[in-house]
Amino acid sequence: MSLLNDIPLSTLHFYLTAPYPCSYLEGREARSQVATPSQFITTPVYSELVRHGFRRSGTFTYRPRCDYCQECVPARVVVADFQTSRSQRRSCKQHYELKATLHTLQDKPEYFELYRRYQQARHRDGGMDDSDPEQYQSFLLQSHVDTMLVEFREGDLLRMVSVVDVLQDGLSAVYTFYDPDVPRASFGTYNVLWQIELCRKLNLPYLYLGYWIAGSRKMAYKSRFQPLQGLRDGQWQTITPEVQP
Repeated sequence: MSLLNDIPLSTLHFYLTAPYPCSYLEGREARSQVATPSQFITTPVYSELVRHGFRRSGTFTYRPRCDYCQECVPARVVVADFQTSRSQRRSCKQHYELKATLHTLQDKPEYFELYRRYQQARHRDGGMDDSDPEQYQSFLLQSHVDTMLVEFREGDLLRMVSVVDVLQDGLSAVYTFYDPDVPRASFGTYNVLWQIELCRKLNLPYLYLGYWIAGSRKMAYKSRFQPLQGLRDGQWQTITPEVQP
């Protein structure tokens, strides 16, 4: 792993998965490079892995390593230079009544119920809309790094839940799910703006948003948070809506 020779990862091993159907680009196969053993991936190690394009799902730390495709681009918002657009300011005004509270990873029945409704409404037939509690807990509520859970409530109503990792140089948005039945809501936009503001309060320079794919409608929203950087050829470079990889 010459790419990672500058960090103390001698205790880690990296392997490639077998090909599997891509979740984002129809008709393509994907592969992942996985870092193990998971218990050795502490917050400092994971922070460096994220800077090199890795991400986690539960205790599974990976990055795309597909045979014939390089469309997945790790993306992060440059917090100091970020300025809200007019539509993003409207989202803030629209959801001004939301109150956020920070928690360690925990579970409540209302979390899973919201998660289940969100998956069925927004990601039907995506492989997660029939989630059971065990699958949900393995995906979101297991972590070996510094992770927090954020509740967003409107009065007593749970509207949104976010799982966020705290890295050495930023926050990493692990996953967010929200009430799919509120008309004309823009919870997703509001959530990213809230995380950017939390980065500012914590003096963290970046908000990592996972992977951006130019040809995926599911990923299009990420390019609306400018300036956005993408990791290409080992270098973080500016992504704009007009410039495609």
